[in-house]
Amino acid sequence: MHKTKDQLHELIKDIKTKEEFNKEIIRIQKEYDELLDKDTAALLIVDELGRNKQNISKITELEPGMECTLFGEITNMTQARNFNRQNGSIGRVINLELTDDTGTCGLALWDKDVELVKNKEIEIGTKIKVINGYVKDGFKGIEINVGRWGLMDIEPSDMPELKKQNEENMIMGTLIEIEPTRAFFKDDGEFGFVTNIKLQTNEKINKITVWGEKVKEIQKLKPGDRIEIENVNIKQSNGKEELHINNKGVFRKL
Repeated sequence: MHKTKDQLHELIKDIKTKEEFNKEIIRIQKEYDELLDKDTAALLIVDELGRNKQNISKITELEPGMECTLFGEITNMTQARNFNRQNGSIGRVINLELTDDTGTCGLALWDKDVELVKNKEIEIGTKIKVINGYVKDGFKGIEINVGRWGLMDIEPSDMPELKKQNEENMIMGTLIEIEPTRAFFKDDGEFGFVTNIKLQTNEKINKITVWGEKVKEIQKLKPGDRIEIENVNIKQSNGKEELHINNKGVFRKL
């Protein structure tokens, strides 16, 4: 649950008086063209002072319905798109991929935040701290939304070092099933392709989702083949681990 500005002031009352705090809130609201309400501006002040007491989450810990503060790196992004709201106004959204040292999830930016990508303030490789993001179950698994009570800190000073685990993951086993290919519309209106395969390893049968050009590559293999897959992308959905192969993935027949 979000805290009010008065509750947030309790966290820094030894640093700033209430009068100083309120003046700082007004300054930040003007700096953000009045797009932040007082509670959100207060949260930004508290976080900058290192007094945001909310625990830092890892992507593997995320579940739909929770609020979270976490660090990550942008590892992929789609094209921004427009949509019609129920009140007749036009909205904008862009879907990014956020990765930490435990996995990958989606990050949806809305309206004014889309400009951060357009202006190249956020690019692939940009480090981000999401503060009070809202977690939901998206089309491709767990997705974080930066809504009314959320904030983003781009290239934060307190960013921890992240292990590049998603580019190092490898899985080996026997291919036991290739499901029929399915088509879908991407955010930019183009067609995309996806399929699922099942791979028997020594431990279990793994279901793996294969995307894009890699769908064509997997058709060159057949059930019974022993294969090795590099750069397996780990995502989280409803607290469960999912395996995905995107354009960075590599198939090798053994």
